[in-house]
Amino acid sequence: MITLTRMDKQVMYVNPDHIVSIEETPDTVITLFNGHHFIVKESANEIISRVVSFRAGIIRRAGSPVGKKYLTKAKRGLFRSTTLNRNLIIDSRGEQESSPFHSQEF
Repeated sequence: MITLTRMDKQVMYVNPDHIVSIEETPDTVITLFNGHHFIVKESANEIISRVVSFRAGIIRRAGSPVGKKYLTKAKRGLFRSTTLNRNLIIDSRGEQESSPFHSQEF
């Protein structure tokens, strides 16, 4: 969400994904996809820079090493539990035959 200020100095938060257009007549008018119009104090360039920084923050958080480390730890645990607890099939020669990891059902 980005922060914008209405003409009566009320602070409002707008989801930038819902913005259809920004028009600069003497005042800045934002049109949302549901047809609502809002007149705000910020200029179009300022709103665009806020949208860009909002999306950059999302991309930055999505690529953070903390998230990747957490996901790899979860995947490592899933792999260990499925490979250690799988049922082994004994073939006619008395040898253990294991099913491939990708064919096991979870």
